[in-house]
Amino acid sequence: MFTVDTQFSNANVPRTIRFTDKIFSELNEAAEANDISFNMLVLQCCRYALDHMEETEQ
Repeated sequence: MFTVDTQFSNANVPRTIRFTDKIFSELNEAAEANDISFNMLVLQCCRYALDHMEETEQ
């Protein structure tokens, strides 16, 4: 289950990414509902996805 965590508060590598309008809106709503920044939420979503990604055989 996804839970909000503040361990990413020192993120300092800038990158530009593009979102669809729908995903951007959903992320904004989730960030506001959890009283965290949009950036913090995106970092946590990425960490969650990486931690739960199935490994592929090489």
